[in-house]
Amino acid sequence: MIEPPCVILTDPQPVAMLRLRITWPEMRHMMRPGLAEVTAALASQGLTPTGPWLNRHFRTPTDTLDFAICVPVASALLPVGRVEPGTLPATAAARTVMHGDYAGLGAAWAELRDWIAGQGHTAGAEFWECYTVGPEMRPDPADWRTELIWPLTA
Repeated sequence: MIEPPCVILTDPQPVAMLRLRITWPEMRHMMRPGLAEVTAALASQGLTPTGPWLNRHFRTPTDTLDFAICVPVASALLPVGRVEPGTLPATAAARTVMHGDYAGLGAAWAELRDWIAGQGHTAGAEFWECYTVGPEMRPDPADWRTELIWPLTA
């Protein structure tokens, strides 16, 4: 289930990011270690997250994914191993919040894509999902909340 979408203007947001190009089966084995790698890179430079972690997708997934595990920061970090600085862009974007288990993300993104088209907008190639409430905070998937942000090109 998603909340009613809306169009927002985002501010630029510095992030620490670990870019991955993996297959779907690899996803479940890469997320926790990847997030731990980003968190360790932040700690090595005395940086702390300024918000919840997110995945930034660089293209629509196919049989493979091209995305980055990101953590927002107040200022750019220096590269540490595979973790690099990045910035989420300032842009007009469609936004909604999905309620529930991550298994519903595909349907939630499709619903947001359909809403974008129905409003006469064009979705960009990149998009991101921010895990505002997840299993590390609440064990019941019904309580999980994922913010979906899809930049618009028109």
